[in-house]
Order: sequence, then structure tokens, then C-alpha cells
Amino acid sequence: MIQHPDKNFIDPILVKIYDHPAYFAHVEEESDGKPWFHEIKEHLTKGEYLELENPTQKHTLRRLSNNFFHSGGIMYRRTPDLGLLRCVNAKEASELLEEIHAGTCSPHMNGIVLAKKILRTGYFWMTMDTDCIQYV
Repeated sequence: MIQHPDKNFIDPILVKIYDHPAYFAHVEEESDGKPWFHEIKEHLTKGEYLELENPTQKHTLRRLSNNFFHSGGIMYRRTPDLGLLRCVNAKEASELLEEIHAGTCSPHMNGIVLAKKILRTGYFWMTMDTDCIQYV
């Protein structure tokens, strides 16, 4: 830590605390029939914000969409090593959980290892860690 030449104190940082999250990422079931990545997909293809009126939600959607890529009707998530993970909906996610945990690849691993194995297989959804732990 270095001392500021004119002052002996650090200016305070103002932090805003909101009552609700800027973007709700936890999806258990798709009640409207649209996948969890529908808003991100629409923003990437058309540049629209479907039902978002709050500027903070719009900003968060823009920030989230930087990590995603849309090609041929399929959504992919970019990884830090420039790989692509295929985004899956809730039905496909439950099939993946069942197949990888107890199917062909059946070592019956714990939740965190199961989530990492799904990532290595090339699939992604926002709540995969929580879903894998609950499934196991």
C-alpha cells in the first residue's frame, strides 16, 4: 500500500445494494416453454431486449451475452481457452445428468466432479453445479 502524496486517507467507495438481483440466472423449469438462454439468444441475433425495462437488467444482459455465441440455431458459451460449450435446456440437462452419472460413463461420482465431467463433455447450463449436487 502506498501513501497518497496529498492526503493520508483513501476516499470511500460508494456501493449500491439492491433489493433484487439484476438478472435472475437460476432456472429450475421452463414454464413458458423457452430455454434459459432465450433472452441472450434474442439479444445476440436481433439486438433487442425482450421484456426488460430496467437499465441495470439491460446492462447485465449485454454483459452476459459477451460470453455466448450463436451459430446455426445453437447457442454456445465461450470458455477462457477459446473453446465452445453447447448450451442445453432443462430437458436435455436432466438427460445428461442421468446418462453421465448412472449410464454409460457410470462411476457414480459426487456432484462437483459430475459438473466438471459434463463441462469436459462440452455442455453447459447456468445452474449446472447446483443441479448436479442436488441430483447426486
